[in-house]
Amino acid sequence: MDWKKNIKCLIFDLDGVIVDTAIYHYLAWKNLAISLGIDFSESDNENLKGISRMESLDFILNLGGIAMSHEDKLKLAASKNFNYLELIKDLNESNILPGVINWLNQCEQYGIKIALGSASKNARGILEAIKLMDRFHVIIDGTNTSKTKPDPEVFLLAAEKLNLKPQECVVIEDSFKGIEAAQNGNFYSIGIGDKSILYNATIHLADMSENDINILSKLK
Repeated sequence: MDWKKNIKCLIFDLDGVIVDTAIYHYLAWKNLAISLGIDFSESDNENLKGISRMESLDFILNLGGIAMSHEDKLKLAASKNFNYLELIKDLNESNILPGVINWLNQCEQYGIKIALGSASKNARGILEAIKLMDRFHVIIDGTNTSKTKPDPEVFLLAAEKLNLKPQECVVIEDSFKGIEAAQNGNFYSIGIGDKSILYNATIHLADMSENDINILSKLK
């Protein structure tokens, strides 16, 4: 494939791809779990990647065999988010993951659109904090979507906003469910992280500094 002619957009996930806020999500969820008397480990946390806040809460409550009203769940979710925002309040450009700026610069060099496809409802605030807000042509996040990964809605909406077909876009993700969502929407994908987990990605990189945008030449 001549990717420079066929690829029109890269759709980036946020957490774990552009900035590593995953540890802060984990700490905020762990604090909540502890308050409820629930054991919550890092391996449990892997199940929360790419899914919504309420789905994450349901997972944790199920771990503890706890049932509660929707209203009480909303209060807990709000409490977790407040704790998370406190943890990331000092986030800045130094928290941008290695290789990301180079990829964004190359997108602009080659005239490739830059989109965000994230489940996070805090995406815009995080992009503002790390001063990348103005680099994105389209931002689709948890405030725009009703379905979560592995449903491809977030990526399909990003492509639709740019009047592009899925086959003209490449999704960059760090979670299995995110790569699965890309597959379900007929997008190419780049998996960032552990290859044994992200084996379903079209292309795999340990991190974005391992290679640059020319790795897209491997797409077929």
